[in-house]
Formats: sequence, C-alpha cells, structure tokens
Amino acid sequence: MTLSEAAERNKHPILEKLRPLLRNYTAVLEIGSGTGQHAVFFASALSHLVWQPSELPDKLILLTSMCRNYPSKNLTMPLPLDIDDDRWPVVHADAVFTANTLHIIHWPQVCRLFRHVGALLPQQGLFCAYGPFNVDGRYTSASNAQFDEWLKSRDPGSGIRDKADLQSLAEKYGLSLQNDLIMPANNRLLVWRKS
Repeated sequence: MTLSEAAERNKHPILEKLRPLLRNYTAVLEIGSGTGQHAVFFASALSHLVWQPSELPDKLILLTSMCRNYPSKNLTMPLPLDIDDDRWPVVHADAVFTANTLHIIHWPQVCRLFRHVGALLPQQGLFCAYGPFNVDGRYTSASNAQFDEWLKSRDPGSGIRDKADLQSLAEKYGLSLQNDLIMPANNRLLVWRKS
C-alpha cells in the first residue's frame, strides 16, 4: 500500500490542533482524503464524531482499502466527491477538513470548494484547511518559494495560495477566519467559521 510520508509526519501536529477545535462538533467531511492516513488516524483519535472521507471517483480504491484495513465505528466508507460537481453527495457535516489540496487544485476549483463548503455548513460550522500559505503576498520560507516554483512547473494552475485571497473568497460565502495556526514545516492550519 502506498503511503504518504508527509501525512505520517503531520498527522500528530494536526490532531493536536483539531482536537480542541472539534470538541463540540459531530460530523466532519474530509475533502481530498488521498491515501486515507489522516482519515483513519483522526477518526480513531476523535471518537466523539463521525469522520467522512472523500476523494475523486477514480482515486477511491486506495482510500477505500485503507478505511477497510483500519476500521473505526465512527469512520464511514469514502464518498466519491469531485469539487467540480454542482451537487455534493453529503447529507450532514458540521465541520469540513482538507489537507494539502488548495495548492494543488486550480483557483477556479478553490472558488468552487469555498462555495460548496459555505452552502454545506450550518451556522457556527468550521472549515479547517491545512497546508502551505503565503501571507501578505510573501512566501513564509525559502523552501515554500521553491515548492511553489516546483508546483507551477508541473502544473501552471497549481500554486501556494495567499491567506488574504482566501479570506476574501471565504467572506463571500459567509465564512470568517477564526484562527491562523502556525504548524511545523512552514505550514499553517487556517480555520473559518460559518457566521
């Protein structure tokens, strides 16, 4: 089974931040669950809530296998979810989590993602996004600048997003930035609340 070294490294620091944030929440939709390492780890550690992983339909095999191999009562089977779809196959989630997706997907997809999340979440719902982000138009480290250059060389539509651009986008859909949490390896956890 192919595993992500980055997911193994960052799952503990992310959990440390998610645990207090999600204390009063009941159902999390994870967007872009990838290998499923975060899904199985967070579901096991956050047993008070339902963790719903999702991934593009053509990438579900690995994720489904991971969820079957490491089951938890509160871990649901993965949903096929394409950000570009007009309708998402989700009934209920009062929080949304995504890791290392916003710099991969193109900007129009980032916009669609925020629109969907804004429509999906109830009042006081949370949207937590982990990854590298620029601040005030600047890279937060030399390694992030190099990473951004590499991202754009493989796909010009990819790239590290600026926090201010995401804030402006989020506000259009009723999401207010609540936390900007500094994480290891020049990453951040941005947390928006539906208001």
